Amino acid sequence: QVHLVESGGRLVQAGDSLRLSCVVSGRTISAFAMGWFRQAPGKEREFVATINWNGASTAYADSVKDRFAISRDNAKNTVYLQMNSLKPEDTAVYYCAFDPQSGRLTVHSSEYYYWGQGTQVTVSS
Repeated sequence: QVHLVESGGRLVQAGDSLRLSCVVSGRTISAFAMGWFRQAPGKEREFVATINWNGASTAYADSVKDRFAISRDNAKNTVYLQMNSLKPEDTAVYYCAFDPQSGRLTVHSSEYYYWGQGTQVTVSS
């Protein structure tokens, strides 16, 4: 059974930084794309960032580009999301996702098969 467990979310002030982690168990992630999505109250889940199988390629939503950075440690079966210069509009539950079919960048939530339970990030103004 595959499990994704996110951690690192908490209440911070605008301008602060946070690093989210997502540990995957039950299957190695080393050949596959990983992604981060988020969902704010009353809104649909939206794409945040994705990384290809070896970390050489990344893609970001325009709203987080130049502030967030996705990375991975395949030896630890873990993916990270470094979030800098946080804004109140970044407040959301952040979800990690695993695409077990492709190693390429994957921006569409429908292409991800496994999801974590989410971690809450709240940014106060």
